[in-house]
Amino acid sequence: MANLKDHLGRPVVAVTGIGVVTSLGVGKADNWEALTSGKSGIHPITRFPVDHLNTRISGMVDFLESSSKGASALTYELAETSALEAVSEAGFEIGDFDGPLFLASPPVELDWADRFALYAADKEEGSASERLLRVARNLNSLDMFDSSQFGSIADRLADRFGTRGLPITTSTACASGATAIQLGVEAIRRGECDRALSIGADGSATAEALIRFSLLSALSTNNDVPEKASKPFSKDRDGFVLAEGSAALVLESLESALARGAEVLGILRGCGEKADDFHRTRSKPDGSPAIGAVKAALADAGLSEDEIDYVNAHGTSTPENDKMEHLSLSTVFGQRIRKIPVSSNKSMIGHTLSAAGAIEAAFSLMTMREGVIPPTINYDNPDLSIELDVVPNVKRKAEVRTVLSNSFGFGGQNTCLVMAREPV
Repeated sequence: MANLKDHLGRPVVAVTGIGVVTSLGVGKADNWEALTSGKSGIHPITRFPVDHLNTRISGMVDFLESSSKGASALTYELAETSALEAVSEAGFEIGDFDGPLFLASPPVELDWADRFALYAADKEEGSASERLLRVARNLNSLDMFDSSQFGSIADRLADRFGTRGLPITTSTACASGATAIQLGVEAIRRGECDRALSIGADGSATAEALIRFSLLSALSTNNDVPEKASKPFSKDRDGFVLAEGSAALVLESLESALARGAEVLGILRGCGEKADDFHRTRSKPDGSPAIGAVKAALADAGLSEDEIDYVNAHGTSTPENDKMEHLSLSTVFGQRIRKIPVSSNKSMIGHTLSAAGAIEAAFSLMTMREGVIPPTINYDNPDLSIELDVVPNVKRKAEVRTVLSNSFGFGGQNTCLVMAREPV
C-alpha cells in the first residue's frame, strides 16, 4: 500500500483532475495530440491592428466566445473551461467543490473598450483623466467596476464551482501558475483541507501588453514564419512569443483520493521558490536564485538530483533566460544534465505568462502518464554553449517517473515543482 505521508510526515498530495486550454485547442486530448506531434499554435495576430508593430504574431486563444471581449472576460472563460474539465475528471459535482480555490491570473486593468466608453460619455472640458474620473463617479453600473478588480475573476469562479472559503488570487509574473499549485499543495499539507482547486489562466495578450514587452526587447520578431518564431535554446533565438491559455489541477490528499476511489493522475512531490532582487525583468547573471529554487524543490520532494528523469524547462526562447536556465540546471545536476531530457512546451504554445507554470505542470503529469516526452520544436541551429538534450523536433518515448518543472518569472519570482508518476 502506498505511503499516505511523505518523508517529512506531511500528507502526500495527489492530482485527480487536469484541464487545459491553449492556442492548440480545448482539453487535454487535443492539446496532447498537437503537442506531441510538434504542432505550433503560434499565428498572425488578427484581434487588433498590428500596423507598424515590430511583433505581429502570438499564441492567442481566438476560438472562445470571449476571445474578443477583453482580457478579464477571456481570462475568466479560460479558467472556467479548464476547471470544468479538471473538476469533472476528478469526479466532483460542478458547483459543489469542497475545497479552496487558488487562482493565478494577470494584473487587471480597465479594458480599452471600457476606457473609450468612459471617455466618450463626457463632453465637458478638461483633461482626459479629469473626464474619466467625472464619468466614473456618475457610473450607475457595477459591471465595469467588477471587471477591473483583481479578485473578481476568482470570486466568479468560486461561485461557479462552489469552492470553500475566500478564493485566493496570486500574480507572481511568469511563476504565477506554479505558485497557485504550490499554495494548494501547502494548504493540504497543513491539514486545512482535503482538496484544492488550483488554476493558472491568462487572456491578457492585448495590444498594450504586446507593446510593453516589445519595448523591453523581449519578443520575437520572426513574423514571416510564425510557427518557427519560438525556438528555445537555439542559437538564433530572438525572444518569446506572447500567448494565452489556462490549466487547472484538482489537488487532493492521497488518503482522500484513495478513500473515494478516485484515479490518481500523479503526485506533487515538492515545491521550491526563491526570490531574485537583481532587476525588474532580468535574472541574476549567476543564476543563484534559480539554482536555489531548484534545490529547494528537490529537498521538499525528498529527492536527489539523480532521481529526476525529465525537466520541463521554463525555456522562453529569450537569449538571456535560456542561458541562465542552462547555467542553473548544469550547476545543480552537473555533467548528468547532458543526459536528462530537457524540453520546452513554449516552443509550440508560446509564453502564456500567468498560466505558464500551471500548463507546464499539466503537460508534465501527462508526460509521465503517457510515457512520451514532447519535443522542443524549431531546434535547427543548436547553441553550442548550451549543452542540453532538448528532445529536438520530434517526441520521444520514455519511462518518466519524476519531473522537475521550472518557472522563472519577471521581477525575480522563481517557483519549481517536482512531480512523480506514482506514490512511493
